[in-house]
Amino acid sequence: MPKLGFDQDALIGQFADASARQGEALRKAVQEATLKALQGRELTLKNIKAAVQQVTEAAATGASKNPLGADQMAPLLNKAIAGLDGALLQAVEANRTALQQMVDQGANLRETQLKKALSEMEKMEDAFFSTVRKAVADGAGPLQGAWGQALDKFQIKGGGAGEQATQAVADLTDRAQEALRDGRAMGLKVAQAMLDSYAAVAGGVLMGMVQGLQSGGAADAPATKTARRR
Repeated sequence: MPKLGFDQDALIGQFADASARQGEALRKAVQEATLKALQGRELTLKNIKAAVQQVTEAAATGASKNPLGADQMAPLLNKAIAGLDGALLQAVEANRTALQQMVDQGANLRETQLKKALSEMEKMEDAFFSTVRKAVADGAGPLQGAWGQALDKFQIKGGGAGEQATQAVADLTDRAQEALRDGRAMGLKVAQAMLDSYAAVAGGVLMGMVQGLQSGGAADAPATKTARRR
């Protein structure tokens, strides 16, 4: 698997050296690393899974080197998973924004590319959990059980990305119906060009989020569902 756009060694070192009080710093580091791993790439489910896998592997490698015991590491692992979920939330939001732009201009959700995009969005949370579990299976060392417990706890509670994806699909369906009622429809050539560039457009939206995070902007959390709905 090709190396993605984050400093793996730095993340490994941060987990290896973290104290029991640095959970929030680790959450932010994991979220930022995952967003950087996606920067400049088409925002497909395949690329999202690859980014989550590499960031998780780096976090697990570093955590396995930390002298803290499993009990003290458990809260830090919870924060790491929360950081991954936070990045996934932003990936969902980037996909929603790109899809909304197209729907508002008259793109048809029945088109193959958009149907696939909606399907991938709905699968993101399941793919997230399976990818993280696979990534820690071999590299977590003595903390494998602690990782498993943290994932189970987070999955039972429910990550934010799954709920947000479900809401986004519902909102987009409503907007597509509004566009149909209003008689908005793209010309065939224009629609096809936009659909072909969909994943790249979503990746560009996410790149803006990363740049906001790097410049100290409010990229930590996407807009709330209430704020996004019209």
